[in-house]
Amino acid sequence: QLAMSLNSSTLLNEESSQGPKRNTECLESLELQTPSSFQDNPLQQLQLASQEVLEKAKKSGRSKCPRCSSSRMFYCYTCFVPVETVPTKEIPTVKLPLKIDIIKHPNETDGKSTAVHAKLLAPDDVTIYKYPCIPEYEEKRHEIALIFPGPNSVSVKDIAFHLQKYTKKGVYDNDDDCSREPFLKQAKLEPKEEEKNLSECISSNRSEGTRLKKIIFIDSTWNQTNKIITDERLQGLLQIELKTRKTCFWRHQKGKPATYLSTIEAIYYFLVDYHQEILKENYKGQYDNLLFFFSFMYTLIKNAKCCAGKE
Repeated sequence: QLAMSLNSSTLLNEESSQGPKRNTECLESLELQTPSSFQDNPLQQLQLASQEVLEKAKKSGRSKCPRCSSSRMFYCYTCFVPVETVPTKEIPTVKLPLKIDIIKHPNETDGKSTAVHAKLLAPDDVTIYKYPCIPEYEEKRHEIALIFPGPNSVSVKDIAFHLQKYTKKGVYDNDDDCSREPFLKQAKLEPKEEEKNLSECISSNRSEGTRLKKIIFIDSTWNQTNKIITDERLQGLLQIELKTRKTCFWRHQKGKPATYLSTIEAIYYFLVDYHQEILKENYKGQYDNLLFFFSFMYTLIKNAKCCAGKE
């Protein structure tokens, strides 16, 4: 199911000041102390940097963006920078093993997107584009994949197997494709030789997987995705689907499966799977700080709903 923004929302949405006054007052007065009823918080096991800077910023309220001077909470979602009360040096920086392009639908409300979290926390590796202004990907289809569900989408663990089929021209390389025919259908080989070929093929597949250089995510509501996903510039890209994770997003779209993730969740879970399935390394929290803002807002909103008697 997949992986784009489910119209994510920042804690205090700039456009929606119409919410119940009681709810807002609760939100501003609550300390970040998770009540026992929230001990099932699936984000509580993350290895995160200290969120004290966000707690202080919450107490002081909105602050100015150092670039555009707009009043914001925690960060400016148009300039992609923290506000004045959140010093950049106190925000963790995450180094990613791949470059990430986020294609944002033009009608997606800036203040409702978690895509900006990725840009704030991994500024060197994340680029946000507003559709239809996106790059041409055709010449690099052999090293790019798109996170999106579909009839031809594959799981993360199968990236290497499928990526090897792409040449720099973006077509299948029939002369050097280990997956072309099962070994049993090929000319009979001596057992040792067959074992050697199989080993080399598996090694080649893993190598191809690590040649993946960039991942593309679409930041949009599900009803808005069709225009972007059918763009000719995205055709022919290997598509990857995230099927096993469930969203914690507080604005999950009605009627959609729990496996439909917000943008920042999709990025995080993809990288965890990539680290384990493709890089074949133990995951030790290297990308947990991508959820630095998300986890903080999750707890605040859960507390606010509790205070308002909604849970």
